[in-house]
Amino acid sequence: MIETLLEGKLVYLGSFDPEGDAEVESVWTHDPEYTHLFLMEPARPLSPGQIRKKHQAEGKADQERFFFSIRKREDNRMIGLVVLDWINWPSGYGRLALVIGDPRDRGHGYGSEALQLLLKYAFTELNLSRLTAFTFEYNLVGIHMLEKAGFLIEVRQRQAINRRNQRWDLLVLGALKEDWQNMVQGVQPG
Repeated sequence: MIETLLEGKLVYLGSFDPEGDAEVESVWTHDPEYTHLFLMEPARPLSPGQIRKKHQAEGKADQERFFFSIRKREDNRMIGLVVLDWINWPSGYGRLALVIGDPRDRGHGYGSEALQLLLKYAFTELNLSRLTAFTFEYNLVGIHMLEKAGFLIEVRQRQAINRRNQRWDLLVLGALKEDWQNMVQGVQPG
């Protein structure tokens, strides 16, 4: 049974079902576009069993980790994943990662809404003061989504990623709680 944790108009963030959801995520890893857009490690297809083991190991390695499935409200289908990890409670810092798995589900606002749900949770419920996200310079849609949500490019690691026989920059983006609150309240910067 999937537990609903955070709700929006289009999507909700829920628990991850290791059996059914691992099957779905496994299919995503067989899509080269998915692996090139969202994974830091080298692209390789994973079986459902490998997916389950990976999430189990990540959960054990990082106790300060919040892991959610992204599900469409209209049919409860898992369309993505979002994780909040690397949390440093004394500094109020964390890292987020978000993925919409199937290309047919991208571009409909699901990722943006899931990001807003997670930002609200991180900044208001967990009282974090800063979030970081990583992406690649060729992920223009992801960069735009993060910037629209208040993230700024803070670090550019030149030629850190080799994809499709080309070197690409890895971008580190950051968002501050106060900037996010101002955006939500409609306060213009500056």
